[in-house]
Amino acid sequence: MPAQTRLAVVVSHPTQYYSPWFRWVRARSQVDLRVFYLWDFGVRPARDPRFNTTFQWDVDLLSGYESEFVPNLAASPGAEGFFGFRNPLLPSRLSAWRPDAVLLFGYKWASHLRAALWARLHGVPILFRGDSHLLGRGAPRPAAALALRLLFSQFARFLYVGAANREYFEALGVPARKLFFAPHAVDQGLFDPGRRETVDAAAALRARLGIAPGTRVLLYAGKFVAAKQPVELLRAFLSLPRADAALVYVGDGEERAALQECARAQDPAGGNTIHFLPFANQSEMPALYLAADIFTLPSRGLYETWGLAVNEAMHMGLPCLVSDRVGCQRDLVTDGETGWVFRSTDPGHLRERMAAALTADLAPFRQRVAARIGGYTYRQTTEGLIAALGSLAP
Repeated sequence: MPAQTRLAVVVSHPTQYYSPWFRWVRARSQVDLRVFYLWDFGVRPARDPRFNTTFQWDVDLLSGYESEFVPNLAASPGAEGFFGFRNPLLPSRLSAWRPDAVLLFGYKWASHLRAALWARLHGVPILFRGDSHLLGRGAPRPAAALALRLLFSQFARFLYVGAANREYFEALGVPARKLFFAPHAVDQGLFDPGRRETVDAAAALRARLGIAPGTRVLLYAGKFVAAKQPVELLRAFLSLPRADAALVYVGDGEERAALQECARAQDPAGGNTIHFLPFANQSEMPALYLAADIFTLPSRGLYETWGLAVNEAMHMGLPCLVSDRVGCQRDLVTDGETGWVFRSTDPGHLRERMAAALTADLAPFRQRVAARIGGYTYRQTTEGLIAALGSLAP
């Protein structure tokens, strides 16, 4: 690869996780990247049906690096169907920019395969980044495995995000020489527990909710959908002694009514222990984490490929309570060290590990959390990218 590699990044849409990384790469490396977005979701008001709200991200997603939006002609844009990204001008835009390599995020959509075909026809090496794993599902069926092996054989290098993701690639025949660790990471500058405005906002939130200083707060933030088990989390919490403990839900979705009914049925007197807050935009999240003591991601669904909210929470100093199907668990959450892990389909085990979390001395957990998350930043992700590009040199 040239000293200053021209890297074309093909990704669905701007996100609060990847855009700051692109900015970091451009400012701190010799990689000359241009991001080709296939959809403008997130930078204009749009409805997310699973959050049951209309929003756009309130943080800067486009400055500090080159990007362009390739027109999407899909009737229903988005990741729900193969033709949700239909961008016929993508090959010509890639040709005009003349990259030395292509970094492809995902493969399940028409335009992503179009980009891969363009790269192969023009002799441009493809780096692939995905975060799939086999947790809870086992190996793919033979026909699917064969198709993936054939597809993956066309990619020059793979940026794996963690242990479960690496095992997924290995199970599908990707050789070790093609695998480079580029961990999932978040914007550490935003998730800084020492920022005065964040500390003040967190204290104000606890006061507004009537949460006493010594109360231990368990935080759930995300979509209220069955696969993430918010109702099971609430039932576990209500089944335990709750002196000096509170559970805070942030978000929205189809399970909201069931959650609120469960709370009313099992705790009719209230007691200021369960709180429901609306969907929070990205700039609001640091204070929400800092107002809590423990973050939880109890998913049993097979799509929880990583759980970047865990990264955010850990940067804010929170140990985490997660299920064994969360993709980041093996990397970030070690039971009894940086948090607590429960078997995703075992409500009794969830109660047991929650009880441990609500009674543990959190000081040593916080120290280990800080040490662990220090290895999952944009610096490490960029080092993996640069190593993968460097390995392509003749």
